[in-house]
Amino acid sequence: MNALALTTFFTITLAIAVASWWLTRGEDLRSTEGYFLGGRHLGWFLVGGSLFLSNISAIAIVGETESAYLYNMSIMMFGFASIFAMVLVAEFLLPLYLRLGVTTTPEFLGMRYGGTLRTWVAVLLLISYIVNLMPPVLYTGAVVFNGMFDIDGLLGVSEWAATWILVWAIGIVGSAYAVFGGLKAVAASDALNGVGLVAGGLLVPYFGLLYIGDGDFWAGWSRLVTERPDHLAAWGNSEHPVPWHTLFTGMLLVNLNYWGAEQYILQRSLGSKNLAAGQKGMMLGAWLKFIAPAITVFPGVIALIALPELMNSAEAYPKLVAEVMPPYLIGVIAAVMFGASLTTFNSGLNSTSTIAILNVVRPIAEDRGAPIAEEKLIGMGKGLQVVLAIAAMVIAPFIAFASDGFYEYFQKVAGFFSIPIFTIVFMGFATKRVPAMGAKVALVVYLVSYGYTQLFDDFGLHFLHIAAILFVVSCLIMLAFGRIQPQAEPFQWPEKPAVNLTPWRYRWFAYAVAVAGLVAVTAWLSPIGIAEW
Repeated sequence: MNALALTTFFTITLAIAVASWWLTRGEDLRSTEGYFLGGRHLGWFLVGGSLFLSNISAIAIVGETESAYLYNMSIMMFGFASIFAMVLVAEFLLPLYLRLGVTTTPEFLGMRYGGTLRTWVAVLLLISYIVNLMPPVLYTGAVVFNGMFDIDGLLGVSEWAATWILVWAIGIVGSAYAVFGGLKAVAASDALNGVGLVAGGLLVPYFGLLYIGDGDFWAGWSRLVTERPDHLAAWGNSEHPVPWHTLFTGMLLVNLNYWGAEQYILQRSLGSKNLAAGQKGMMLGAWLKFIAPAITVFPGVIALIALPELMNSAEAYPKLVAEVMPPYLIGVIAAVMFGASLTTFNSGLNSTSTIAILNVVRPIAEDRGAPIAEEKLIGMGKGLQVVLAIAAMVIAPFIAFASDGFYEYFQKVAGFFSIPIFTIVFMGFATKRVPAMGAKVALVVYLVSYGYTQLFDDFGLHFLHIAAILFVVSCLIMLAFGRIQPQAEPFQWPEKPAVNLTPWRYRWFAYAVAVAGLVAVTAWLSPIGIAEW
């Protein structure tokens, strides 16, 4: 790493930290709502920018670039198809959440099914974030940073030691945002990093095309379309990680859960200053998804031409950056990647603390007749975040010993936690007679069945198809309980609106533009456009 790149990296990173402090300096962090939900006055730009950047971590950049290098661009549909899910969440789930004044997904389920299920789901989410979110984010961030700048060579240490150093650097900075600033600081840093991610991330394919075109951008594009049209397809077959038919089964459910029930994502929308801001912010996040593949997937196709003999395909992104980017811009990309890593980490940290304190600690104290003061709860939340951060930083380097394909493994494990939670959220939203026992049985059946198929016998089915089948089975179980052992009285949602619930005036136009764009881009990246199967 040359001195200019190093200076650029530290300047951008420090500027974002100072700007985040400035934007949140007047926040009241003495109440749980102020600390965990940003006082419920996040504007649409902070909501949308934070949603976008929390969704793009080093996991996505490393994993999706590698998949495009090995197969084709079909991996992009994990994120790109979520545009449709975001429309559904903005129109149907977000208004309900804000009308109820909930702070977390478990709280929503507690209202519908009771305290026991609230605790079950809270614990399930905590396990998910501790095991399958924060450590992988730290590890992939360290891998990218080291691959891009040869930190081990620069410091004269082993790759293992460099991984430890970088994991702790990302973890400490990310923890500072979450612990000292609460959600508003996390959202502010997310939005500001999002600007850098868009600007810096798009420079990689630009200079990549210049590189393979010998200095001519359009010559590079022409070479790509001519030589690798098979890798430009956004539709996968049965040999690819994301076959096209999974878009209509488990992937839709995964995306609905991710944007409508995943706490570390949903928390931004729940912090909106009003419904209109939440819907507008979610649509900003959806529109930004149109450029996400250029940042996270397309570089993998360029790397296939620029670096055809990579020994380790996971290094496709960092090696491409090191090969094609001018030295004076490498510091920019470093800052972008650092921001993408720490923002997902601090988002997970903040959400994990929110769930633990508001859905486990506080209810237990209240049930015992010894409620805990707001400031003490916040102090406990900060202490918990420190403990969780240290645990994640200790665990993260050992992911290097995982033998399976990292990104697909990550998605499979995520499916274990995500769809069963969305199932009971969906049925709670759609039915009024299904009892808590039905939700509990369905949750257990899903977890046991999915675990069996992933550990012992998948019956030759893609894990997303398995998830969709189990979703249907779980819904039928809950409907059966609603028929055989229904609640005595139909459930009625309590009205506790925390913000103005007037919807965004132009939301239907925004929805139409987003869905039309989704159809147009996927058609373009198919055999009727520029790609081949």
